[in-house]
Amino acid sequence: MSGTIVRQAIEDEVREVLLNARDNGHEMKVCIGTDSQVKGRYTEFATVIVFIRKGKGGFMYIHNDTTVKRMSVKERMLTEVAKSIEIAYELCSLFTAFNVDMEVHADINTNPGFKSNDALKDAMGYILGMGFSFKAKPFAFASSSCADKAVH
Repeated sequence: MSGTIVRQAIEDEVREVLLNARDNGHEMKVCIGTDSQVKGRYTEFATVIVFIRKGKGGFMYIHNDTTVKRMSVKERMLTEVAKSIEIAYELCSLFTAFNVDMEVHADINTNPGFKSNDALKDAMGYILGMGFSFKAKPFAFASSSCADKAVH
């Protein structure tokens, strides 16, 4: 979280990351997730691409955006998922070309006692229907930990 701004297209940046990892013999895994926070009239979103170098640590890229649209909890959860899927879809051919496992993480509670659980079936169907691996809380660290820290 050095705050370095990426000046090139994210696809080009990710390609460089994956080439560098391959050249250095790193086995990579990628997790993509989004979290949001409502602050008054605004809803802030943070989408992260987490790169894990197996046994060698990891790093992430963050994209933040804000909307003034009012949303129900379910709509906000599904918007988070849509933002993650948009990035996953844009980058999936690179991950396939480099033989990198990729997961989409949803910040949705699997416990029916939580409001976010209302979106679980829809989110799971959306992610799996797009052909991506799916993780929800408590296994969705990209959204529930990494993106959570990146929402301002």
